[in-house]
Amino acid sequence: MAATTSASASEPPGLETQRREIENIVQNHELRAGDSWYLVERRWFEQWKEYVKTGDQNSSSFPGQIDNTELFEDLDSYHLKERLVENEDFVLIPAEAWRKLLAWYGLVDDQPALERKVVDLPSTVKVEVYPVEIFLCLHSNMDNVVTAQFSRVDTIQTIEKVMRRQFEVGESAETRLWMKSSDTSCERLRNVYVSVLDSCLSSGMTVIMEMRNADGTWPSSRPQIMRNSVEEQDSYRGQPGVCGLTNLGNTCFMNSALQCLSNTPQLTEYFLRNAYLEELNFTNPLGMKGEIAEAYADVIKQIWSGRHYSVVPRVFKTKVGHFASQFLGYQQHDSQELLSFLLDGLHEDLNRVKNKEYIELRDAEGRPDQEVAEEAWRNHRRRNDSVIVDTFHGLFKSTLVCPECHKVSVTFDPFCYLSVPLPVSKERVMEVFFVSLDPRAEPVQLRVVVPKAGKVIDLCIALSQATDVPANQMVVADVFNHRFYKIYHSDESLSCILDRDDIFVYELSSGAVEEDGEEVVLAVYLRERPHCRDYGSGGGYGTTLFGHPLLMAVHRDQCTRDALYQLFLQRLARYVRPPDTSEEVAEEEADDEGGEEEDEEEEELYRTQTNGISNDDVDNDGEKAGPSKRASGGAEGDAGPSDRSAPSGGQLDGQNNGQSNEPSEEDGGSDPERGGSSSEEGQSACSSSGADTITQSDVSTATAEASGTAEEQENEEQEDGKAKQGGDDSAMMGVSSGKRATGNGGGRNGQSRKKRRPLFTIQAVNSNGTTERGMGEGGTAFSFSSQPYVAIDWDPDMKKKYYDDNEAEKFEKHPSMEVPHQQTTVQLQECIELFTTVETLEEENPWYCPVCKKHQLATKKLDLWSLPEVLIIHLKRFSYTKYSREKLDTIVEFHLRDLDFSRYLLRKTGVNGEPPSRYDLMAVSNHYGGLRDGHYTSYARNKDNGQWYYFDDSKVTYAREDQIVTNAAYVLFYQRQDKIRKPTLPAPTDGCVASVKSANANANDFTSSNHDGLAASAAASCVNMETD
Repeated sequence: MAATTSASASEPPGLETQRREIENIVQNHELRAGDSWYLVERRWFEQWKEYVKTGDQNSSSFPGQIDNTELFEDLDSYHLKERLVENEDFVLIPAEAWRKLLAWYGLVDDQPALERKVVDLPSTVKVEVYPVEIFLCLHSNMDNVVTAQFSRVDTIQTIEKVMRRQFEVGESAETRLWMKSSDTSCERLRNVYVSVLDSCLSSGMTVIMEMRNADGTWPSSRPQIMRNSVEEQDSYRGQPGVCGLTNLGNTCFMNSALQCLSNTPQLTEYFLRNAYLEELNFTNPLGMKGEIAEAYADVIKQIWSGRHYSVVPRVFKTKVGHFASQFLGYQQHDSQELLSFLLDGLHEDLNRVKNKEYIELRDAEGRPDQEVAEEAWRNHRRRNDSVIVDTFHGLFKSTLVCPECHKVSVTFDPFCYLSVPLPVSKERVMEVFFVSLDPRAEPVQLRVVVPKAGKVIDLCIALSQATDVPANQMVVADVFNHRFYKIYHSDESLSCILDRDDIFVYELSSGAVEEDGEEVVLAVYLRERPHCRDYGSGGGYGTTLFGHPLLMAVHRDQCTRDALYQLFLQRLARYVRPPDTSEEVAEEEADDEGGEEEDEEEEELYRTQTNGISNDDVDNDGEKAGPSKRASGGAEGDAGPSDRSAPSGGQLDGQNNGQSNEPSEEDGGSDPERGGSSSEEGQSACSSSGADTITQSDVSTATAEASGTAEEQENEEQEDGKAKQGGDDSAMMGVSSGKRATGNGGGRNGQSRKKRRPLFTIQAVNSNGTTERGMGEGGTAFSFSSQPYVAIDWDPDMKKKYYDDNEAEKFEKHPSMEVPHQQTTVQLQECIELFTTVETLEEENPWYCPVCKKHQLATKKLDLWSLPEVLIIHLKRFSYTKYSREKLDTIVEFHLRDLDFSRYLLRKTGVNGEPPSRYDLMAVSNHYGGLRDGHYTSYARNKDNGQWYYFDDSKVTYAREDQIVTNAAYVLFYQRQDKIRKPTLPAPTDGCVASVKSANANANDFTSSNHDGLAASAAASCVNMETD
C-alpha cells in the first residue's frame, strides 16, 4: 500500500480530493509580501498530478516521498543549483499546499524544506528563490567565518540576532555591524531596522560584528588616547567623568560645551545605559541620520569609562563640521553656538516622532493661559519627542501689543535655553597719561569717566576738568613700543581704544593746529644709534627706539636745525643734563689731538650705510615705553596681529600730497612686523637723489659731530600682541643739529673745530621711526605737507652720560588712581528681570498685526511659564550694536544652590499647588579674553561623587566652590532640585590633585596658539587651583 511507504506521512484522503484541494489552493492563492512558498522538484510534482488523475491508489505512477534531490548541487551542503528555472526545474506552491503534501507523502530523510519568502521589490512582487548568502564573523576573530542565508526583506536586526546566537555574544554587550564587500571596503550598518535589500547587502559580502571595549572605544576605530605611560594603557583606573579633552586646535569652545553636557546626569545616563540605540531616528530629514548622536555617545562612553586621562574628540569634531559647515576647520567659535547646534542635532537624531504632522498654531483669543499653554505643549510634543525635550525644554509666554489698535497677541513657545542680557553701563573708566607742556613736570597717570559711545573730544573734555588745560590744546595718541601706534582725531570714536592700550594725552602750546597754518604738530621719537665702527664687526649698523615719544606744536619758522635742537633740549630738560664747560673743553682737546682721523673713517662709513633699523636690531623688552598696562611678552595673552587693524598713519594735518623719491613701504620699506627696515632698504633711502635727499656735506657734518665710542648692544623688540604698522610716507626734510659745512668742497675740514659738540643729532623718519627721510639744501625753514615725524638720535656714550633713564620713566599718580577701581557686579536675578521686561521690536524685526493688516513695531514681553529639569542660562556677554562691539566683563553673581524661580513663573498650579522651581548649579562654561581672541574652560560637578572639577582642555583639577563665580562665566547649567540624585560615592578627601597630563601630550595635544597663553594670564586664579 502506498500509505505505508513513509512513516511520516498521514493517511491521505481520496485522490480526487487531493487533486481538488491542491488545485484550489494554488489557483486562488496570490503572492503577498512576507508569505512563504515552497520549491518542489517539477518531475515529482508532475508525477503526483498524474497519480491523482488516475484515481487509482495502487497505480504504478505513485510518486513516493517528496524528493528535491535534482535541485541541489550536492547532498552535503544542500545548496540550490544555480540558474534553476521555474516550471522547468521546479514549481512553487503556497505554504498551505506544502503542508498538505508533506502530511500526505512525507519528505525524503535529511532533505531540508525549500521555503522561500515573497518579497515586494520596487517593480514587482515575487518569490525569492535565491536568498542573499552572507558570510558572518567577529571583528576579534576574522578567521572564524560562518555562512548564512537571509531574505532581502529581513532586517539587519535579524542578522544581528543570528550572529549573537551563532557567536554566543551576550545581550548586554554593545555591538555594531560593518558590511564588507569584495573590494575590502567597509561601511557601517547604522540602521538595524532597514532591510537587507535597502542596505545593499548582496551574496558574497561579509558582515562583521564588533563589540565596544571596556574603555568606551571601538576596536575598529580606536582613537588616540592620552596616557601617562605605555604600561598604564590598560591599568589606569580613575574617577569616571574626570577626563580631559584634547585641544585639536582652537577647539576649546567645543571641549567646554562637551564637558558641561557630559556632567548633565539625565543625558549622560541615557547614553551610558544605551537607551539611545532604540531611539535613533535614521529617517528624520531634519536630523543627521543618527551620526551626531552616535559620535556624541562615543565621546561620553570614553569620558565615563574611567580608563582615560584625556581623549581626543576628533571623530566628533569631524561629524560636527560635516553637518554644520560653520564649524569646519580650526577657527575660534562660540561655545554657546556649538551647544545650540548640538542640542538641536541630538534632538532630531533621537526624535521618537518618525512622521511629523502639520499643526496649525492658534492664537489665545481670550482663552485662559492654562488652556492655551497646555495646547501649545501638546502640539510641541506631537512633533518633538526626545530625551532633549524631556530634559531641556521649557515654555515661554510671549505677549505682543500693537501700538496702533492695541491688539494683544498671546502665544506660548518652547525654549531650550535662556539668553539673558546683562545690564550695560553707558559710561566707561579710562586710564591715561597726561603729558604737560611744562618740561619739568612728570607725566600724570589718572582715571577719567567718559561716555561709552563718546568721541575722543569727550576724553579731552573730561581730562580738561581734571587738569585745567583747555580740551582744544590736547592731542590723544596710542603709544606702543616707544612709537605712536595711532594719533587720534578729536571726532574719532572712543570704542576704538581698548582698555589695555597705553593712551598718552599731550598738551600743546596752542589750540587746534590748522593745515597749512603757522604751526605744525611734530612727533618726536628717541633713538639710540650704535657707533658706526661696529658695522664691520657684524653687529649691524642701526638704531633702536627707547623712552617716551613726544608731540610738540612747532612754529614753521623754527623748523631749522639749530632751532629744533634748542627746542628739543629745552623739552627734555627734566631728564637730559646739559654738559658743563670742562666737559666741552675736554672734548675739544680730544678732537684737536687726534680725533680727526677717526672722524674721517666714521664719516665715510656713515655716508654709505643705512640709518634705519636692521632686521635684527629692535627694541629690548626692558626698554619698553614708560608706565604700561601691556607688559612686554604677552601679558594679554597670545593676541596676534589681528588684535589691531592697520593704523591710519596718525595724520593730523591732511594727506600727503608731496612726491618722494624714496621707495614706498609697499615697495619694500619699513615693515614693523619684521622688526623694521633692512639694510638694503636703508641704503636705497639714503642714496636716492632729488630735493628730499640729504647732501653729502650734511651727512659729513652730522657724522663728525656725533663721534664717540659705542657699546655693542643687542636689542629685541617684542610686538606684545600688537602689529604696529607703518604710517605716513610723506616727503619729509631731514634735520640735523650743529652748523652746516661751508661751500661745496669745504667738507669737514672747512669748518671750525672750536665749537661745542651736540648731545644728539636729528633725523626725519616715518611713523615707525625706521625709514629716514632726506633733507634739502641748507638749514633754512621748510614746509610740511602732512604729519611729520623726527627722531632724536643718541650716541650710546652721550646717552649714558647725559640721559637719565630713571628720571625719564618717572610719573605721578593722580588722586583718581588711589580710588579702587571696582568691577561692575550684578545679580543673576537682575539679568532675568531684564529678560522679562517689556521691549519694543526693532525696525528690522516688525510684527504683522492681523487687525491693522500691516507690520507694526509692537511691544513684546516674555514671561516664563514652565521650566525644564535642566535649565541652561546663557549670559549675553558679547554686545553687538550698530555703533560698537564689545565683550562685557561684568561679574554676574549667581547661586550655586537654591536658585529660586518661583517669582518669575506665571504657572502657579502644580502637583502640590506650586510647581518645583528651585535649582542647583552643576556646570559653567567660561570664556576668558575679548572679542577677537579668547579661551574656553569649564567647571562641572561630578554626578557620582559630588566634587567640583575645573576642565581646561586635557587638564583637569579639583575646584573649590568659591572659585566658580568669576567674570568669565558665560553659560550656566542648573538642575532642578526635585530631579537631583544624591552622589553614590563619597567626596574625595584628598585636598590636592595633580594636573591631568599625558605622556604623549606633545604629540597629540594640538592646543591653540591664539588663546592658551591668554587663558594662563587671564585665568591664573582658576588654572592654579591645586589646593592644600
